[in-house]
Amino acid sequence: MIPLGDSAPWVGGVVTDRATCVLAGNPSPMTLEGTNTWVLREPGSKVVVVVDPGPDDIGHLDAIMSEVGEGRIARILLTHGHPDHSDGARSLSARSGAPVAALDPLHRLGDEGIVGGERVIVDGLEIEIIATPGHTDDSLSFHLVRDGALLTGDTVLGRGPTVVAHPEGRLGDYLDSLTRLRELAEATSARWVLPGHGPVVTEPAAAIEAYLAHRAVRLDQVRASVAGGASSADEVLEDVYRDVPRALWPAARLSVLAQLAYLDEPGAG
Repeated sequence: MIPLGDSAPWVGGVVTDRATCVLAGNPSPMTLEGTNTWVLREPGSKVVVVVDPGPDDIGHLDAIMSEVGEGRIARILLTHGHPDHSDGARSLSARSGAPVAALDPLHRLGDEGIVGGERVIVDGLEIEIIATPGHTDDSLSFHLVRDGALLTGDTVLGRGPTVVAHPEGRLGDYLDSLTRLRELAEATSARWVLPGHGPVVTEPAAAIEAYLAHRAVRLDQVRASVAGGASSADEVLEDVYRDVPRALWPAARLSVLAQLAYLDEPGAG
């Protein structure tokens, strides 16, 4: 088990001085209470940045625009291109005139894109871009510098583990990304994880360390399963993921494939 965010139902709302969550109405076993769309603005500013517009749902887009209020959206940022995070980007861009920035060129609209190491500064709001591949190869996280907050998309969730979405996601990259985020959280005394799904987390370094420990345990279990005779991803899934609800097994199978691929890499076994 990964002891992360609050176990109470998550409803979104104002979290930090600069970050408000507009919760999308797309709950599921994979999205938890729904996709977290983050509206970011410097205190006193009417210029906002929207992170992960979520599904292309008119009610959700209306809720985002209501949160923006009399202000304007300067940029739309994507943590990655999965539909539950990105499908609403085109419609929100059309309504607001704001460009969409993403690592993957396929998800950009009227913007040059963003990569790890860059900074986005909008009317005093400072966002550091962190490359965090692993869940997907285009995954980014955003460091909201003055709030000490890490917007992690699906790299770190508010409750439970995430999926390494093989073959696009790679476990070696994911472990490196978690280590990078943990080091950043420790170096900056980060106070918040603002995830793509689920409640916020108030002890970022400890939460990310828990993610790393969970992955280490799962890898040991997969190694033992293979040593015990499991010869396919399905057999490993049956053996190792008995504690996971079967509704999540299709996603867990992707992680199994990523684990097996990782163990086949030189020096990993």
